[in-house]
Amino acid sequence: QVQLVESGGGSVQAGGSLRLSCAASFASYSTYYMGWFRQAPGKEREGVAAINSDGSTTYPYSVKDRFTVSQDNAKNTLYLQMNSLKPEDTAMYYCAASTVDYWSLWPLLTRGYNYWGQGTQVTVSS
Repeated sequence: QVQLVESGGGSVQAGGSLRLSCAASFASYSTYYMGWFRQAPGKEREGVAAINSDGSTTYPYSVKDRFTVSQDNAKNTLYLQMNSLKPEDTAMYYCAASTVDYWSLWPLLTRGYNYWGQGTQVTVSS
């Protein structure tokens, strides 16, 4: 079983920054990659960052050069540094992990993950 707990959400003005954290606990099997997703009211959940166990990363165009995903393997913690935040970044943000190697297929799609956290709210005001 993999348990994921997000933290670090909050309210910030446009142009500001936030850093989200995801504390992960693992059982007997490890994850291949982890990611961050967000979901705004009335919209589908979308991937905003993913990182493989070898450190390679991928982002959608909407957040590239503003968001940075990183991981501290010693602490089993995943981070998402978000800079230059915009009102359209407002959403619930979720941490996710995959114990199946779908990295080449679906690193930024929900179908590529089998474990999810409960989410942390990010609100960006104009």
